[in-house]
Order: sequence, then C-alpha cells, then structure tokens
Amino acid sequence: MPDRIYNFSAGPATLPYEVLLQAAKDIVNFNDKGIGLIEMSHRSKDFIGVADACESLLRELMGIPDNYKVLFLQGGASTQFVMVPMNLLQPGKSATYLNTGTWSKKAIKEAKLFGNVDVAYSSEDTVFNHVPLPDEYEAAANAEYLYFVSNNTIYGTQFHQFPETGTDLVCDMSSDILSREIDVSSFGIIFAGAQKNMGPAGCTVVIIRDDLLNKTPDNVPTMFRYKTHADTGSMFNTPPCFSIYTIGLVLKWLKKLGGIPTIEKMNREKAELLYQAIENSDFYKGHARFDSRSIMNITFNLPTPELEAQFIREATAVSFDGLKGHRSVGGCRASIYNAFPREGVEKLVDFMVAFEKANS
Repeated sequence: MPDRIYNFSAGPATLPYEVLLQAAKDIVNFNDKGIGLIEMSHRSKDFIGVADACESLLRELMGIPDNYKVLFLQGGASTQFVMVPMNLLQPGKSATYLNTGTWSKKAIKEAKLFGNVDVAYSSEDTVFNHVPLPDEYEAAANAEYLYFVSNNTIYGTQFHQFPETGTDLVCDMSSDILSREIDVSSFGIIFAGAQKNMGPAGCTVVIIRDDLLNKTPDNVPTMFRYKTHADTGSMFNTPPCFSIYTIGLVLKWLKKLGGIPTIEKMNREKAELLYQAIENSDFYKGHARFDSRSIMNITFNLPTPELEAQFIREATAVSFDGLKGHRSVGGCRASIYNAFPREGVEKLVDFMVAFEKANS
C-alpha cells in the first residue's frame, strides 16, 4: 500500500483499500466493457445487476427478512428526518422520540411539522454523555413509532440495549450499521447514510417493513413516499449509481472477512485499546458515560483546550487525520469504523502515551 494517512474522520470515512483500487479501475472501464461505471445507464442490464447484487449481499449479511424492502435513496440521512414523519405521522397523531444528540434533535424538529412529538427522554442536560437504559423511558401509549439514533458520532455514545416496546421502532443507524449483529425484525424502519461503514457519501439505505408502506397519507408528494421507491426497485429516478456500486464492493469485502460477527469482534477490540489508554491515564478524560460508550466514535478531552489544539496539530503532522472533535463540543474524537485498521489504533495509542509523557 502506498503512503496513506490514518483517517479518524467521523465521515466520509475510511474505505477498504482493495475497494478503492477496484472502484478506481471501474470508474474508467467497468468489467472491461469500454465504458466507465459512472457513465452507464442506471437501467442497463449491467447496472441492474450491480444493484441487485448489492441488495442481495446486504440481505444476507444483515439477515433481512423477506417482508422488508431495501431502498437505495438520495438526500442523506437528513432527508429521512422528514420522510419518516411524512410517511408515518399523520396530523393529530403522536410519535415518541429519544433525544440523545444533535441528530435526534434535528429529527425532532422536523417531526413536529407533521404531528405531535413526545420526547420521552433527553440527555441534553449532561451534554449528551449517555443514552438511556430501557427502563428509563417508555413510548406513549398511542405512539405511531419510537424513534432513536443508535450511535451518536458527535458525543461518542451508543445504545447497547435497544428499546423494548410494542411500538414500531425507527432507527437512524447511520454510524454503526453493519458494525454489530442486530435483529432486523425488531424494527419498523432502519436507515443509514452510507459514508461511514458502507461506502461513499451519496446514498442512504432504508430498510422498511412492508406493511408500513401503506401508511402514507395521500397528500405526500410522490418522491417522498417510501412506496414509490419500493415499487420501482429504487429506480423511480436516477439512483446514486456509484455509491450503490461501491456499497456492493464493501459488502463483498465484509463477507470475505467473515461477515458481521467477525467485524464486530474486531471493532470491539479496536475500541477497547483506545478506552484502556484513556482509563489508564489521568491526562485524558472520556466524554461518554461508561455504560454508553461507542465502539465507533471515541471522544475524549485533554486538560486544556490549548493542549487539545497541540495534540491535534502534532497528530496531524504524523499522519493521524480527523481527530478534532465536533465544533459543538470540542475536544478530540477518534472514529474507527469497520474499515479502519487496528494498526492505526495501536499507533494512535502509542502517540497518546508519548504526548502525555511530554506534556503532563
């Protein structure tokens, strides 16, 4: 591999190197057909094959039941903040939301445009340093769905126990999809932007149970109806072709690696290396509460903002990129998604130890 930095960015994130090499070749000449992948018609036999293979692999890896549709949409996860209530929350009806960070707050704001929103739990008063346990909230009795974000990139928190309720679960899984085993049948809708664990930016995957497709009010525009995309195999309009293709390559890589059980073990080991470095130090302090710590995004602070700036500056100089925390909370953040190599985590830990010794 040529010289490459270690990309700790929260997204777009590191992709497997073999995927990048294959994508670079196919952009110019797909399958030696004399045409680049990004030039091909989305209705051509070749691209339909790419899309079908991508969906098939995702179903296999996640164990997606037959009564769920898989959609490849545009607009990012942020568009789903609108599409979910637009399709499921009719005027006069209610939905329950769990407020555990910036992205859930944005989703709550959008949902209020369509119906009543019950915020059953919020960790905002502790700067979103934790997510709730199942016995700390409950969905309203008449709720159409319960909405939550499984992993919070900005604050480094993650649900280790999913909500248990008779209400349909809607989950923004943008930053930890494919990172650990889940039971898809427990959810009504799962959606995820591709740019962290699945591929490049530009595609949002939506996994939706069939019966929810028919709940959409008649006044919802065609393009914003889940059923529109389900009925046309995500080909109602030109889909994000390159993103879908690259997602397929990443899924092939993941399957070859051993699938989700294997990557989950690797992810937990990588995260534990960093958390141990923080726990064994009086210099670094983790932001997330112990029972809510994310295995995807490790957030931490140094004794002063000045030391944090120096840490980020010196880390960047030795090829550790993207460690600056989100502007809303500051500090540092190491995002170690599926394709991030263990070697990079080990080298960061060594750097942290040396930096502490030189500056404590």
